[in-house]
Amino acid sequence: MTDVALVLVVGGVAVFCGAVVQGSVGFGLGLVAAPVLTMLDHGVMPGAIQVVNMTLPLLTLAAEWRRVDWRGVGFAVLGRLPGSAVGALIVVYVSVTALGVFVGVMVLLAVGLTARAPRVPRNGATITGAGFLSGVTGTATGIGGPPIALVYQSAKGPQIRATLAMFFFLSAGQSLAILAAVDRLPSRALATGAALIVPMALGFLASRPLRRYLDGGKVRVAVLGVAATSAAALILQSLTA
Repeated sequence: MTDVALVLVVGGVAVFCGAVVQGSVGFGLGLVAAPVLTMLDHGVMPGAIQVVNMTLPLLTLAAEWRRVDWRGVGFAVLGRLPGSAVGALIVVYVSVTALGVFVGVMVLLAVGLTARAPRVPRNGATITGAGFLSGVTGTATGIGGPPIALVYQSAKGPQIRATLAMFFFLSAGQSLAILAAVDRLPSRALATGAALIVPMALGFLASRPLRRYLDGGKVRVAVLGVAATSAAALILQSLTA
């Protein structure tokens, strides 16, 4: 099997599984697929995962766009703009190892603290801060969901999925533009991302039964679990990159 075929087959399975997670919880594609794609072919990252990150939200929004918290999206994008610029500088000039480990540990601590609290304050300051951190880690590593998801963990399942979907759609497009501007978006990254859209769509379709189950009152536990797993994956990815 050629290297390209290996990326498409093994990476496709990872994207499928990640789409099942994100389709049910609202985020998680990056945590499953980004480490696998990085290990298979570091040269297509983070561009390839950002192509998929920009496409999957459209499927969620097609079904749940009425539940978007537009005010929250505005604050999150406001924070993500400078965060993405910092993430791009890290890609060009700084090793992402220290950043990934630091952010992963911080997310794990945040999960531990918020698991004991009834809810996380959701206001302009917390959403903007989460957007900034998401911009840094999302642009540099392809994993940007946990900060925003932790802020929205007490919301209903449809609102979490719809709001995160709109944020991820806008932020992935922004990250792709910034990566292209700093010459870190090769054509093969775009081609790989486009090829992975098919398993992504299949994974989203497979997530429907899990969505119904989680919306029965288990979405907060799922969000915290996926965030913790995402943080661990980010630490592992950073140490092995």
